[in-house]
Amino acid sequence: MKYKDYYATLGVARDASADAIRDSYRKLARKYHPDVSRDPKGEEKFKEIAEAYQTLKDPEKRAAYDRLGSGYQPGQDFRPPPGWEQQFRREGPFGDGGYSFDDLDLSDLFASIQGAGHRGARSRASMPMPGADFEVTVRLALEDAHRGTQVDLNLSVPEADGEGRVRHVPKNLKARIPKGASDGQRLRLRGQGGKGARGGRDGDLYLNIVLDPHPLFRPSGHDLYLDLPLAPWEAALGATVEVPTLAGTVSVKVPPGTPAGRKLRFPGKGLARPGGGDGDLYAIVQIVNPPELGSRERELFRALAEESRFDPRGHFSGGKPHAG
Repeated sequence: MKYKDYYATLGVARDASADAIRDSYRKLARKYHPDVSRDPKGEEKFKEIAEAYQTLKDPEKRAAYDRLGSGYQPGQDFRPPPGWEQQFRREGPFGDGGYSFDDLDLSDLFASIQGAGHRGARSRASMPMPGADFEVTVRLALEDAHRGTQVDLNLSVPEADGEGRVRHVPKNLKARIPKGASDGQRLRLRGQGGKGARGGRDGDLYLNIVLDPHPLFRPSGHDLYLDLPLAPWEAALGATVEVPTLAGTVSVKVPPGTPAGRKLRFPGKGLARPGGGDGDLYAIVQIVNPPELGSRERELFRALAEESRFDPRGHFSGGKPHAG
């Protein structure tokens, strides 16, 4: 039988808490799930992660695994220590507990553990087994997150059978995303995870929301940020310009002498909030020069340079910085 280091597979210490093991499993399962991973070995890694978690999440199976010892290398041939099989008993083909370790895979061994045979312990074969929770990444356009949408999910969900073995089954469902979903939000769909066994409850499905990049807007929570390009003369003289929002364009008066980097706030023009109301939109002024100048434009800029006494770098020599 080949040794497998389940703790190393999940990236946790051998004394890790149950919560740490669960959190690490969720993170790795989300990373390597075949529906989202681009790693060519993602599916294989996902199966290894699921196998490790099925053992370490169960206190009795984890105790049995820990009793095997830790002085082995992954892939090394080994046998359980003397007396191990008496404490953690596996039924043989004739119900007598007989079997050969040489014919077993480590995952099969732990999938078969039904509980200690002493102290009148209730057999796991008669106990309900809850379904596994599952996580999937859902990518949304900014507009869909703002107004809410419905997404079609075509998943391959890991499920445990009555013996604790993990298999993958297809699961297709429609999920309603409420308006106001934000980047990094985690939505829970009760009972949409793996199927429970022997009357156990079904697991839950968690949707991890990721907002796709937008050509104009940058979300921060429920606020939006937008670069507002202004020509030098618009910033210097002031101007009325049109600013895009998710609900259409709005007009804004840019005051004379507006510097680059100034933040213009548009209350209630950001993303919808789940509890009602909207975030704000912030337009950040960017002063943009023409990519090319005509002869007349060049003359005007030269005249301005000769006429103006403004020094934007006056503070370099101890003077006062220019206003703005």
